[in-house]
Amino acid sequence: MPHTYQLQRRQFIPRPLSEVFPFFADAANLEAITPPWLHFRILTPLPIAMERGTLIDYRIVLNGVPLKWRTRIETFEPPYRFTDVQLRGPYRLWRHTHEFHEHEGGTLMLDRVEYQLPLGPLGSLAHRLFVQRQLRQIFDFRYETIERLLAGDPQSAPTGGSVAR
Repeated sequence: MPHTYQLQRRQFIPRPLSEVFPFFADAANLEAITPPWLHFRILTPLPIAMERGTLIDYRIVLNGVPLKWRTRIETFEPPYRFTDVQLRGPYRLWRHTHEFHEHEGGTLMLDRVEYQLPLGPLGSLAHRLFVQRQLRQIFDFRYETIERLLAGDPQSAPTGGSVAR
């Protein structure tokens, strides 16, 4: 049985839940909060109607290897949570739950990723050598970008929908 790893992050965003949830539920914003070194592109035509069962196709470049990634929205409970699950991609299992809670002065966002790697013992070695560090770097980039886009000057940040490019 492969080992299930977890990555958890918390971030306070000084904006109301009514603005934060729509930003994250808009798949077009994924490109803005994903590190450029992943060469992330959404292949599904935009706009994408987010709901339970929605399929979204992406292309990424992971360690120099181009990969197609498909996720399905497993749960969609606006404005409090949604979960995307990988159907095709680099992981044996990828389940990313996004939760949003009203908090004094804004919104507390919780990310929880459960994942498994393929290739048994080789996958475990890859996790120790680079996958764990790489995922931390991706989520560090997300955190910093979200800070810049949503936690900065309320007059300059988007109020939901897509980020201006």
